[in-house]
Amino acid sequence: MQKHLLLRLLAVLLGFTLVASACGDDDSDSGEAADSSSDSSDDSADDSEDVVEATQDGSVLAAVVARGELNCGVSGAGVGFSVTQPDGSQVGFDADYCRATAAAILGDADAVNFVPLTAAERFTAVQTGQVDVLFRNTTWTQSRDTDVGMDFGPTTYFDGQQLMGRAGDGFSGASGVADIDGAVVCTNAGTTTEKNIADAADAEGISIDLQTFEDFNQVTDAFINGACDIITTDGSALVGRKAEQQPADQEWAIFPATPISKEPLGPTYGQNDSAFADAVNWTVYATMIADENGINQANVDGAVANPPTAEIGRLLGGEGELQSAMGLSADAFYQVISQVGNYSDIFDRHLTPLGITREGSANAQWTDGGLIYAPPAR
Repeated sequence: MQKHLLLRLLAVLLGFTLVASACGDDDSDSGEAADSSSDSSDDSADDSEDVVEATQDGSVLAAVVARGELNCGVSGAGVGFSVTQPDGSQVGFDADYCRATAAAILGDADAVNFVPLTAAERFTAVQTGQVDVLFRNTTWTQSRDTDVGMDFGPTTYFDGQQLMGRAGDGFSGASGVADIDGAVVCTNAGTTTEKNIADAADAEGISIDLQTFEDFNQVTDAFINGACDIITTDGSALVGRKAEQQPADQEWAIFPATPISKEPLGPTYGQNDSAFADAVNWTVYATMIADENGINQANVDGAVANPPTAEIGRLLGGEGELQSAMGLSADAFYQVISQVGNYSDIFDRHLTPLGITREGSANAQWTDGGLIYAPPAR
């Protein structure tokens, strides 16, 4: 009898053990199922492997080095910033900062996999590990820095939202949002631009018909075809579109002179990864410090041989350099300047031809009254 009782107790204990084990397996299986689902919806198995690699190592920097290529999210439709060419390559200010980051981390400005992303796709691409960093006209805001789970690097371009209409429709003398009462206004979906114009219209007490599109190519096409009275986005983008797409029989007017918002644009990456953040941030700072000291793509070799200041000597890999302690090669920022250029080189290559100037703007060096300011390299 006691023997039978003992056996029954053992059976009960075994049953509890199996139940507990099954519950644990359910949690584990759910995680695996979710991972499998994510993989099946991902077009590239390599992307999912990169996510695991970065997670296991604890830093995207090590993953990029191991991969030998930087996955960089861009617009692909941002005139002056990143435009996809017929051969699939990218041209623009943001695209060059992708190249600069690759030059710093990998020593090769061409070691970039450009990933064109819509505004709605961009943050998910960072969160899932599809891209390592965004250089994609992305505004630094409080919600994105917290709730969305992004971290932001130095502002590379200080922008502001403006509006553009056809002069023939009566917008040549427009001075502000109050002048667009009743207009059909078009912009990108899922952007700060969409919220800004809605808030501005409410503040002015006017009514607008706000239409949104997935990317700005669609917005501009709708404007050209007459489906939109007004289009709105960052002023730099409007200048670029006007310069490249204004039909010969139209005159487009950009207003107001003072933007309706602040749009600080710069690199964006996942939270709490200081090693990778340092590499991206100091790549940007290196282009600014070099610019401040007159070191550019044309004369950087001479500056290596005969540094004008101790700071430039350190920045380019000389005595006292700090890049090695960051997990980069000593000459990382020499590679940036020699292969891609300093801030002015990048700006003048892509934005100056569109009529965008630094003089008198926030994008001038701090020594010229602007906001382009880097911490010291020491």
